[in-house]
Amino acid sequence: AFYVCFLGVCGDEFSVLRSPQSVVFRDGSWPIPGERIPDVAALSMGFSVEDDLSWPGLAVGDLFHRPRATVLVTVKGVDKLALPVKGISYPIENAVPFSLDSVANAIHTLFSEETPVVLQLAPSEERVYMVGKANSVFEDLSVTLRQLRNRLFQDNSILSSLPLNSLSRNNEVDLLFLSELQVLHDIASLLSRHKHLAKDHSPDLYSLELAGLEEVGKRYGEDSQQFKDASQILVDSLQKFADEMFNLYSGNAVVEVVAVKAFNSPLTRKSRSILQSSQSETENPYNLAYPYNYNYSVIFNIILWMMIGLALAVIVISYNLWNMDPGYDSIIYRMTNQKIRMD
Repeated sequence: AFYVCFLGVCGDEFSVLRSPQSVVFRDGSWPIPGERIPDVAALSMGFSVEDDLSWPGLAVGDLFHRPRATVLVTVKGVDKLALPVKGISYPIENAVPFSLDSVANAIHTLFSEETPVVLQLAPSEERVYMVGKANSVFEDLSVTLRQLRNRLFQDNSILSSLPLNSLSRNNEVDLLFLSELQVLHDIASLLSRHKHLAKDHSPDLYSLELAGLEEVGKRYGEDSQQFKDASQILVDSLQKFADEMFNLYSGNAVVEVVAVKAFNSPLTRKSRSILQSSQSETENPYNLAYPYNYNYSVIFNIILWMMIGLALAVIVISYNLWNMDPGYDSIIYRMTNQKIRMD
């Protein structure tokens, strides 16, 4: 089974465009916390999460056929995208930045020997992370702004087939937006040359972040014709990209779109600091204990019963050794007595 989690951004809305029978999303208006979107992706792929997700939108599904890939595309700076009405949408509560690092770590841990495809890319920030077979599959992928600009003006770029309407080839903001669409096209194109990777047993991960539409809105205004044309072009490109990825993975794909106008806070990653002790004192003035991990009871029972078993074993062995008759119970003494009689 395979799973494509495709996230765009839809005005604080989480939409599921396509999903296989093994992944079941219920139709309803249940809000999903923004920070739990990676957990939805992890649970859809069959991975466990630290905190239980009490969100009724995702059903259990088929436990024996889990998705093989997740494609997450985040589009920033738009309230609403005119996505197909056949999908299922959920409102987002507390739209905070998120990443799929936890899902990537789970894939690395469970499938390290099979080198699955892991690709995380933010073209506008020139941020790229490739692991496993992604290094060989996407080695020709344009990732820097200079590479993206040059790629657009090649003969087989999307400029030759895309209706630009009010957008211009001579404006840097427009070119940034179009270069991100070129990345979507190239990912599907490069993967189609390595279709065997979409048929293996290891799950794949794609995490893409698009900021071109946000820049178009800042440059021309959200009421401008350029922004409207760019939004429609983006919707068409996302739908085409989703269909291509869905077909490359033989229909075992979940295609999702998330729309967020603006994140409530910047994305920060956890890190240790020499000031950690003083910070924790401020955040925890009453010196209260932290909530224990959900694995605590399991580990506690394993250690407890192992210690009890070892203690009982030591007691039984010590008791038998203390009450042993050397002349009767010990094979050493018996063999020695027989040898003396024979001599």
